[in-house]
Amino acid sequence: MEKIKIGQIVNVVALKGEVKLYHYSDYKERFEELQYIYVEDQKVKIEKVRYMKEMVILKLEGVNDRDAAEALKGKEVYIGENQLRELPEGTYYIRDLIGLEVRDQENHKIGTLKNVIQNSAQDLYEIELENKKTTLIPAVEEFLLDINVEEKYIKVKLIEGILDL
Repeated sequence: MEKIKIGQIVNVVALKGEVKLYHYSDYKERFEELQYIYVEDQKVKIEKVRYMKEMVILKLEGVNDRDAAEALKGKEVYIGENQLRELPEGTYYIRDLIGLEVRDQENHKIGTLKNVIQNSAQDLYEIELENKKTTLIPAVEEFLLDINVEEKYIKVKLIEGILDL
């Protein structure tokens, strides 16, 4: 079973064994739907979920005091592939897009999707071009003509001058 990293335990909260989790999800309430998580390789039942601003606070089974919680600090948190939520049509997990061939309007390969940058107004697709240089294309409808995960390609409308790097 493949595991998907969804966060990292960054601190402890109070004295009763709660941990503060920095989550990688765009939907922190997702943790309320989970029965368990993996802390590194250990499957752990979630007893309680609450929030502190954008952080997720978890009470995990068997973690009953501050010392036990401290031992988890810095550990990565995962879910199993079978715990992934089904996405609406037309949306994709980033992990399914990375590595797809990127093609232009005429269906010529221009590169490979290497990363999705999510810290801006819209996502940016980082594409490694055939000449090994990289470029960014906004992940918006205007530039994304087709995403076909099954056939492993993304067709994009190129912005004038983008390949002249």
